[in-house]
Amino acid sequence: MTFLLFMTGLLGLGTVLLAVPLILAFCRRAENLHRAPEMHHGQAAAVPRLGGLALVAAFIAVNLFAGIVSQSGQSSLLFHPAILLGCLAMFAIGFMDDVKPLGARKKLAGQVLIALAVCLFGVGIQTFKIPFTGHVIQLGPWGVFFTVLWLVAITNLINLVDGIDGLAAGIALMLMVLLGYVGHETGNFELLIAGMGGALLGFLRYNFPPARIYMGDGGAYFLGFQIGVLSLLGSHKGEVLGALAAPLFVLALPMLDTCLAILRRGLRGLPLFRPDRRHLHHHLLDTGMSHRKVVLLFYAGTLVFLVMGMAADGSRGRQVPILFGLMVLLLLLGAGRFKFSRRWFAIGRMVENSLNMRREIEYAVCLSRWLALEGRRGRGVENLWQTLALAADKLGFASVKLTLADGERVWLRPAAPAAISNFESPLRPPLAAPACPAPISNFKSPISNLQSPPQPPPSASACPHFSPSPPQRRRGPG
Repeated sequence: MTFLLFMTGLLGLGTVLLAVPLILAFCRRAENLHRAPEMHHGQAAAVPRLGGLALVAAFIAVNLFAGIVSQSGQSSLLFHPAILLGCLAMFAIGFMDDVKPLGARKKLAGQVLIALAVCLFGVGIQTFKIPFTGHVIQLGPWGVFFTVLWLVAITNLINLVDGIDGLAAGIALMLMVLLGYVGHETGNFELLIAGMGGALLGFLRYNFPPARIYMGDGGAYFLGFQIGVLSLLGSHKGEVLGALAAPLFVLALPMLDTCLAILRRGLRGLPLFRPDRRHLHHHLLDTGMSHRKVVLLFYAGTLVFLVMGMAADGSRGRQVPILFGLMVLLLLLGAGRFKFSRRWFAIGRMVENSLNMRREIEYAVCLSRWLALEGRRGRGVENLWQTLALAADKLGFASVKLTLADGERVWLRPAAPAAISNFESPLRPPLAAPACPAPISNFKSPISNLQSPPQPPPSASACPHFSPSPPQRRRGPG
C-alpha cells in the first residue's frame, strides 16, 4: 500500500508539472484570458488565473489510477459519481468567474445548489456528539442544513485565503496531510488524498512567491469543496467532532481573518464579498515583511494547528475543548507579538469610526453602481468618459486614466481656488480713516470701461459723518 501511495503522489505531481507550462503557454497566446491585477493580490502585473485546470487534470488522473489499481469504493471517487460531478461543477463555477466575473450572489447560489445535490446522495452530517458526556444527538433534517453550511463555508474559506502568493495552496496541502492521516485510520480515499497532495506540491513550484500562475476561483472552490466532502466521508459514523473538528484547527487563521473581514465590512456598509487589503497578511506586508516571509510565517502557524487537528481527531473529539482553548491562547499571543491586539481590543473606537464612515461608503457604493449602470446603457465612449470623470471628482480621486484602442484619456482634479481669507475685492479699497466720499462722477468700474453719468455734487447732508444738530423744540406760551 505504501508503494501505491508513493506512485499516486508522483502521478499527481507529474500531471501538474506537465500541465502548468501548457496552460501558461496558452494564456500567453490568448491575452483576453488575463484579468487585470486585483488590489488584494500582491502582484502588480497580470498573472494567469487558470491554474485550477492543472489541479483538475491531476484529480481526474489520480481517480482513474486509483480506480484501476484498487476496486474498493473507498479509494476513488469514480465509485461516487455524485461527489465527482459535484467537485467538477464547483470548479466550473469558479472557472467561469475567472474568465468573466459572475457576481457573488450567483456564485453563492450555485454553491448551495451543488452542496444540496451532494447531500441528497447520502453525504452529510447525521449526528452530533457532545464532548465529555458522550451523548449523541440525532440531527435529523437539521443535518442537511449543517452539511450545506459546512461545504459552502469550507469552499469559500480556501478562496478567501487566496490573497497572497502560495498561501491557499500551502494551507490546502496541510489539509490534505490531515485528511491523509484521518484516511489512514479509516481506510478512506488514501490514494486520492496522496495524489492531490502531490498535485499541490507541484503547483507550489509555480505559485510560491513570486507566483507565475494563480489557482483562481476555480481551483480554490474545487479544492475547498473536495476537502469538505472528504472530511465528511472520513468522519466516524457522520459525527461532527473529531474528524470534522480537525480541519477547523488547520483553518484557524483563515477563519479568524474571515470573521474580522465580515465584521469590518458589515460595520462600514461594504459588500461582504468585496475584496480589500486589510487582511492579516496585508497588515504583515505593511510592516515591511516580504511576501515569502509572510507566507512562511502563515505556514508555521498552520503547522502548529495541524498538530492540534491530528490530536483532536485522535481523541475522537474528547480533547477538542482543551485544544480550542490552547488555540485561542496562541492566537492572542501572536496578536500581541505582531501588534494586532491593539486594534482588536479597541472595539469601541473601531465601531465608532466604522459607523462614521458608513454614510460616506454608502455614497461611494451608490456612485459606483450608478457608474456601472451608465456603462451598460452604452451611450458612447465620450459620454462614459464624462460620467467617469464626474464620479471620480465626487469620490475625491486625484486623477483617472482611461486606456482605449485609440489612445488614453486623462482626468486631473482641478487646482483648489485660493483661500477666501486672502481674497481682495477690486471694488473695495483698503480700510482707511473715515472720510467723506469724493464725488462719484469720476468713478470708473474696474470691470468695465463705461463711465457713470455725471452726478450733482454731494451736499453736506450726504456725508455719512455729518451729524446735524437736533431740531429745537418750540416752547409754548407761558
